[in-house]
Amino acid sequence: MLKSKILKDLPKILKILKGEVMRWKAPVVGTFVNSDNAPFKILISTVLSLRTKDKTTEEASHRLFYLADTPQKMLTLSITQIEKAIYPVGFYHTKAKSILSICETLLKKFNGHVPDDLDTLLTLKGVGRKTANLVVTVGFKKLGICVDTHVHRISNRWGLVKTKTPEKTEMILRKILPKRYWINFNDILVAYGQNLCVPISPFCSRCKISMFCPKKGITTSR
Repeated sequence: MLKSKILKDLPKILKILKGEVMRWKAPVVGTFVNSDNAPFKILISTVLSLRTKDKTTEEASHRLFYLADTPQKMLTLSITQIEKAIYPVGFYHTKAKSILSICETLLKKFNGHVPDDLDTLLTLKGVGRKTANLVVTVGFKKLGICVDTHVHRISNRWGLVKTKTPEKTEMILRKILPKRYWINFNDILVAYGQNLCVPISPFCSRCKISMFCPKKGITTSR
């Protein structure tokens, strides 16, 4: 019953949040949408973003793309150069290796182009479902549901899902979420989750969709 109520109110909720997120800085990956080689930059910046704050990801991405913004150029860099450019993103040693591996595969198998389908993207080293879905939706404007920690948390708070992992959240959202919301769902909820519906003590008193939200799992709010 709760899930059906939230789904019924979802058009109102997302319309309100679309207006709200205009006041906040867009997630870093979205800044590359209209740039040259956008799918490649979105792919690499999303790899860098894993377990890393947006500000750090943005700065590291710009430093790296200043040196190399295509798979061909990236392979002219040493792993030390890449590590230096992306530091201090989380797990920068591992991510530098993944970036080189991704670029080698793109050149070897895909003529230097980023694939536009989920299953193929998942074959790239260091690319999980969050990254692959983000490339598909943001980079190519194709249907997909990108579930990161914010989408996972908020979907559970809203009662849309009752899951333990982002992967399970994605699978359920694919079944219940109308497709017209798929592409923009992540962008809206990430900005909302970074600024209002934060992990600990969310700002419920300032939230314009508070009247729709069952606040599942929330014990303390502001």
